[in-house]
Amino acid sequence: MRTKYAMPAIVAAAALLLVGCVDNSTTDPGGGGDSPAVGVDEAAVALLPDDIKESGKLVIGIDATYPPNEYKDDAGEPIGWSVDLGNAMAAKLGLEPEYQISSFDKILPSITGGTYDIGLSSFTDNEEREKVVDFVNYYEAGIQWAQAIGGSVDPANACGLTVAVQATTYEETDELPAKSDECVSAGKEPINILKYEKQDEASNALALGQADAMSADSPITQYAVSKLKDKIELAGDAFDVAPYGIAVDKGSPLAQAIQAALQSLIDDGTYLDILTEWGVDAGAVDSITINAATAG
Repeated sequence: MRTKYAMPAIVAAAALLLVGCVDNSTTDPGGGGDSPAVGVDEAAVALLPDDIKESGKLVIGIDATYPPNEYKDDAGEPIGWSVDLGNAMAAKLGLEPEYQISSFDKILPSITGGTYDIGLSSFTDNEEREKVVDFVNYYEAGIQWAQAIGGSVDPANACGLTVAVQATTYEETDELPAKSDECVSAGKEPINILKYEKQDEASNALALGQADAMSADSPITQYAVSKLKDKIELAGDAFDVAPYGIAVDKGSPLAQAIQAALQSLIDDGTYLDILTEWGVDAGAVDSITINAATAG
């Protein structure tokens, strides 16, 4: 469950001043914009379930609080490189994308419950999540930490530190609890995990000195540092690289249609063009897979 860390009134007011730097309500000045024109891929369309094909739309659950992957423009509409990719993917399938903005923790239940067709929100594909949904893997992202400028944080030796994170992300559910357990087993202080509803709140907590470090997916941490470069910096390189996956209801043939559409975008160069425009092409893949966390 997502929880928002309560800050004293003075600190909260200061946070509002910083939010503009990493807020999800402003467009990114260095990337994105209009998605490229994309043609329909009839082979991918042929794989669509009949009900989705007949509806003419693809209902996409998204938590638009994770810049530069997915966030909001000034009008409150979702933008980001994931959105550009989602638009292009829908075009390949001959469908109109319909984004439903949601909290991160509600997306997977909404897919299994039939409210959303897919979830496109920087999901890390892991074995636990694959018990509930299938993932079409489209990107490789590592974990990367940030610290206050001049800090000496070592992500591999973080016992006793306070680390800010967006709730229900892989960093909150897997990475930090595992590291904290290792600390306790070694007789050291556990990691104090500060969980925030939105990523920009976690970034601001670090900038305000409420946390010693922040952990997030590598493109997100790098983006936060670029927006708060007078206050925070990277704390080491990215590690534990894992696949992002588009979530689809377990066993649905929609997964194969999504896979074919994304592979078509790779083959015609659109995929790499989108990632390069946003400066996140370091995580590009050559082949679209399904359920990479348990495959092989």
